[in-house]
Amino acid sequence: MDGDDVRLRAVVSLAQTMAAAYTAKESWRAAALGACEALGGSFAALSVWERDRGRLRVLVNAGERAEGEEEFPEEEAYPVHRFPEITEFLHERWAGGGEPDAWVETAEGQHPGGGAPARGARPFCHQRVAALQRRGRGCCVVAPIVLHGRAWGELYVARPAGAPVFDRDDADFATVLAAVVAAGIAQTERLEEVRKLAFTDPLTGLANRRAVDIRLDEAVERHRAEGVVVSLVVCDLNGLKSVNDTHGHAVGDRLLERFGSVLSRCGAMLPDALAARLGGDEFCLISVGPGADEVIRVAGELCERAAALELGDGVACGVASTGDPIGPVHSARRLFRLADAAQYRAKADRAVGPVVAGRDGEVMRLADSPPTPAHDRRRLRGNLP
Repeated sequence: MDGDDVRLRAVVSLAQTMAAAYTAKESWRAAALGACEALGGSFAALSVWERDRGRLRVLVNAGERAEGEEEFPEEEAYPVHRFPEITEFLHERWAGGGEPDAWVETAEGQHPGGGAPARGARPFCHQRVAALQRRGRGCCVVAPIVLHGRAWGELYVARPAGAPVFDRDDADFATVLAAVVAAGIAQTERLEEVRKLAFTDPLTGLANRRAVDIRLDEAVERHRAEGVVVSLVVCDLNGLKSVNDTHGHAVGDRLLERFGSVLSRCGAMLPDALAARLGGDEFCLISVGPGADEVIRVAGELCERAAALELGDGVACGVASTGDPIGPVHSARRLFRLADAAQYRAKADRAVGPVVAGRDGEVMRLADSPPTPAHDRRRLRGNLP
């Protein structure tokens, strides 16, 4: 098999691996590892240009990482003004279209082969050369990534000190790989947008019922396997129909949006809580980890903030937590039934604060009795297992 066939197979493999990625991180890793293997490198990184912050942020480090390099770094970033070749790439316009050329740098700060710079070479970046030396790498090839006609970031592949230095053919091939990576990133972004639409309520921006079903199923499984506390807050926005009838549905929608913001703000008080709109005037919070008392405290603040809204008539709020004496919880349906019964009791009693299953015997009786038309609130729960 000749070199062209090997590189063609590498391009196909890179495209297929990125296409199979399910998350953005998987896509980034596939891009870096695929390019590293295709170019015979030992290390690769993928970075994105954050225009608003004027920096190039590293998304993933793959391959043989040096000390201090994390696979998915939280805050590894470089101001673009320190890298003249990046600045040139980010701000230049490419005559005739096409992709900008990749370039090669060495730890010695020389162009491969010596002599004059090769086609597409950029001014040497002393910071990048110093980084090669510091991390025991001999050379690197840097390929700009262009997405939707704009500079997106860069693909960086390095070889260790003593290995053959990248040449002009390698740089040309890196340019091709960067184009493949750009196509893969575009596909990942489209999939992320589809997933966002599938799991987001379009009016409030909160999670939707589908997202709740998945998160609660996973949470109950964790509770059964690890004993982690799972709490569910179900709330019904009071007075929405009156607002719609009196002021119109546009004002009613504004009330839903404002309450969604209140719910989101309160949910942020609980680590990794999910704030969601189930549909109509019904909302919920899912908390995994914090104790029942902490969740009830947050639910109480939610009731206070909802009562302070200019429109509507507060919220009826029910809480069910595995941290309270509610009996075995083997399914999401059981927890929903308990929280729903608590919400029904809060609405019937016009309670100003949350009603909690396990701390109100009537709630437990409501949850365990067959539903009747008077308090059957299953209309939004039909798909739960």
